[in-house]
Formats: sequence, C-alpha cells, structure tokens
Amino acid sequence: MIIHEITETAIRRSLNKLTITFQDFQLSESLMKAINRMGFEEATPIQAETIPLGLQNKDVIGQAQTGTGKTAAFGIPLVEKIDPASPNIQAIIIAPTRELAIQVSEELYKIGQDKRARVLPIYGGQDIGRQIRSLKKNPHIIVGTPGRLLDHINRRTMRLQNVETVVLDEADEMLNMGFIEDIEAILSNVPSEHQTLLFSATMPAPIKRIAERFMTNPEHVKVKAKEMTVSNIQQFYLDIHERKKFDTLTRLLDIQSPELSIVFGRTKRRVDELTEALNLRGYTAEGIHGDLTQAKRMVALRKFKEGSIDVLVATDVAARGLDISGVTHVYNFDVPQDPESYVHRIGRTGRAGRTGMAMTFITPREKDMLRAIEQTTKRKMDRMKEPTLDEAIEGQQQVTVDRLRTIISENNLNFYMTAAAELLEDHDSVTVVAAAIKMMTKEPDATPVRLTDEAPMISKRHRNNRSSSKRREGGGGGGYRGKGKSTRSSYGDKKRSSNDRNRSSNDRRQKKSYNN
Repeated sequence: MIIHEITETAIRRSLNKLTITFQDFQLSESLMKAINRMGFEEATPIQAETIPLGLQNKDVIGQAQTGTGKTAAFGIPLVEKIDPASPNIQAIIIAPTRELAIQVSEELYKIGQDKRARVLPIYGGQDIGRQIRSLKKNPHIIVGTPGRLLDHINRRTMRLQNVETVVLDEADEMLNMGFIEDIEAILSNVPSEHQTLLFSATMPAPIKRIAERFMTNPEHVKVKAKEMTVSNIQQFYLDIHERKKFDTLTRLLDIQSPELSIVFGRTKRRVDELTEALNLRGYTAEGIHGDLTQAKRMVALRKFKEGSIDVLVATDVAARGLDISGVTHVYNFDVPQDPESYVHRIGRTGRAGRTGMAMTFITPREKDMLRAIEQTTKRKMDRMKEPTLDEAIEGQQQVTVDRLRTIISENNLNFYMTAAAELLEDHDSVTVVAAAIKMMTKEPDATPVRLTDEAPMISKRHRNNRSSSKRREGGGGGGYRGKGKSTRSSYGDKKRSSNDRNRSSNDRRQKKSYNN
C-alpha cells in the first residue's frame, strides 16, 4: 500500500503560494464550468492528492476529518468518468445517514449538472414506491444508506452489474452504527472489476478487513494535522446564525475600528456580495478573488495598503502570498474549508511581532469545524458574544472622542477659537461638545443588503446524536460540507416574504427527491 501522507510539507506548500487549483487536473469543460460556478478555486490537501488517483481508476483509502473537502475529492473524478448516454447505474456512494446521503447527492448534482449526470439519493424513511419509480428513470449515480440500498438489491429494483465506482463515505461511522454486514452484502453484488474509494477518520480492524477484501492495492491518502503556533493572535469565535452574520460584522467594525482589516469569504460570489453590501452600509471596501485581473487586484491592494479603504474582502486563494504589514483584524465571515486555510487566514495579522485579532463566525451546525481548527492550532478559541446596536454606537462615539483628543493635542486651533467662544455664549460647554461628538460620529446604517446564503459545514456531533435514536437508517444531521441550494436573503430590517420562504422550501423538497 502506498501512503500519501499530507503532513507539514503539504501544509507549508499550501500556506505559501505553491497551491493546486482545479485547472491543474485537466478536467473536462463541463466539469470546470460547474466547479467555477460553485466558487471552488483551490484544491484542499485531500482533494489535491485524491483527485489524480481517482482519475487514474486507483483504489484509495482516504483518512480525513469532516470539513476537509472529501466529497469533492471523490465526486469530481467520479462524475468525470460518468457516461451520460448510458442508462446504467455507474457509481454508488454508501453513507451512514440519510442527511449525509442527501447532502452528498446535492453536491454531486451540482458537480455533474453540466455533464447531465443523474443523481438519486436512496435512504430509509422515504416512500420506497417513489424510490422505485425514480430508479426506473435510469440514474447514473446512487447515494444511499446501507439498509435501504440492500433492500432495493434484495427486491431486484436496483441492479449493480454495471457499477464501476464504489465510495464508502465515513466508513468508521457506519461501523459504529452496525452497518458492516450490510456493506459487505452490497459490495458482494458489485462487479469484481471496479474502483473503490474508502473514506474514514480512523482505521479500526473491521474497516481494514473490508479494505483487504474488496480493494486492490489501495493507495492511502492521510491528512495529518500539524501543530501551528499563532500565539500572538487573539482568537475568538461567535456562535451565530447565518442571517445575523452581516449585521454582526458591521457592528464589530464599528466597535473595534480596525486600522486595517481583512474579511474572508468562502466563494467568489460571497466576496462580491459582501463588498457591495459593505459599501452600501457606508464602509469603503474592495474585494479580491480569482476572477479579477491582476491589474484590478493590484489596484485594490494599493488602496488597502494606503488606507484609502476600510476593509479588504478576499477568498483564500486571492489572499495567498499577500505581504501586507499592519493588518490588525481578520474576520472569518465564512468558516474556511479546512483548518490549514484557517491558519493561513489569521496569519495575515499578528506579523513582525505585533498582536492581532481573529474573529470566526460559527453557525450552529459548524461546531465540528471549530473543534477541528482548535485541534490543528492546539489552542481553544474564546467565545465572543454578539455585539449589540448600543455597543456599536458607543464604539463609534469612542472613535470620535479619540479623534477630538488627537486634534486638541495638536494645538492648532487658533483659527476656530472665535467661533467656539460665540457658541459658548449661547450654550454650555457640555452641550457644545455633545453636538460635536454627534456630528462626527458615524450613525448606524440599517440599509437592507442582499447576500446569498451559504450552507453550513454540518455538525458531526449533531448527526451522531440523532442517529443514535434511529440506528439502522440514521436520523442525524450531516457531517458533510455540502453547499445546498443557495437562496437570496435580505440582511437588515427587511425579511423574506412568505412566498419566498415557500418557494425555497419547494426547491429543497424537489432537490431531495430526484435530480434530473
């Protein structure tokens, strides 16, 4: 077995500018179109190692935690090899829970959309007659839970004689839930000549036996976390819902008044929308990402270094190799796709012996990523409470007071003394100073802005808690970094109409049934 261990060297390569992009894999035009639309730019370590092996039809054992991008790691080569003209099932993905099966199928649908790859999720709790009707529509890829997959095999409503690729996702979780015998029965119905990709955070003996029995000379890709020191950076997280993120960001900017700050978004779309929203709220912001020309990036960076803009909004790729001194604050508006990217992000601050602050927004279902980051950095983040509107106003008032003190200390006020004396004849000094503070203070701006929701990185603990009550067919929430269907949301005082909410609900239901 060949072991590809992604250790300090790979992490150093990622933290420097020697990164692997999806263009490096020489994928088909249809796949690249989908990848670009999804906002992917740079391959994570597990993707960089697994995708080439998958494209070469090699068996792979991938050891990686949730949130490392493993779905795209197996999904991209899997979809690339699909023959859309064939009516046969060509690939099956076995997942421990219905939530994970749905999430994986949604991501595969988006990856294969331009190639017209048909993806069908199969799981317990859904009407089996409906699933049988969907199976008659000739899906290319099946994503399912072990019990329901085996049920269809036994009913002869699903035939696997043409399957070329099998993926076991979160194999250790399926072992914990008692699915090993079902998995072995499913694999026994697949042709002996097929590719197998097995992903598991750990490799207990039963998983190793499956690998020995059903895999041929597998290559082992292991993502190994390396301790990374960021001792001079204060690290905080905010437990926050997606729809509160933007108002929270602006309040933090008002309270903290950073000299230079970078806001990180997960996708190019997010960067564009955040930049526009910040400017609408009265901040001066510029965004940089992979779609911008080098000239436009340089203009934005020059403005940032000169201090003529308040905020630089960036994707991970665009921020690689930036050498900007004086960055005091980093805001992770979206959780990064892997812990190593987090270390790179916050490394933009706290340079040259200076201290820095990093704030990361964690939605309720992203706690697994918080733990993964803390394990990588070997440091616990402190929880920061959501700032209130009053605190934001007080923060801006303090900025004004500090500016007034600076002006007073410069002692260059002779030209204004006469006007000040005239004011004091009609008003007391406290009233005059209060009026000056009010005039100079930036008032809170509640202008509604629109951002596209980004689906969370699903909490693995939440999935396990729910699956314990429904052991065989899972009932838990995820463990997969799915992107789901995005919806346009209004941030600020306005809320979506009931029609918008109903339409989003219908979209989700349609997506969970059958993807054509």
